Amino acid sequence: MVLTITDTPVPLHVDPQGNIRVGQTRVTLDAVVGAFGAGATAEEIAQRYPTLHLADVYAVLAYYLHHQAEVDTYLAQQRRQADQVRREQERRCDPTGVRERLLDRRRAAEP
Repeated sequence: MVLTITDTPVPLHVDPQGNIRVGQTRVTLDAVVGAFGAGATAEEIAQRYPTLHLADVYAVLAYYLHHQAEVDTYLAQQRRQADQVRREQERRCDPTGVRERLLDRRRAAEP
């Protein structure tokens, strides 16, 4: 028997919001690469995200290792966008004192 070597596509897709997701799941490339960067193995990542197939995790990690500069640029862009959204949210709704206001409401509603 002769082993046939084929190119397997990387299981990544861009969702309508522009986020890169793994396989047909909602797990993001950010989450997988972040876990890997924090020291998780492919097996640990697959356990953490049960919707992922272990082979897909390995494929995504291989893609990351082969395209690290491009992926890191994408991840930095994602972080900048998230920071911008957070700042905008905080500008519209100041989070200072939220806990105290909620506790005051709870106390006021108690009989």
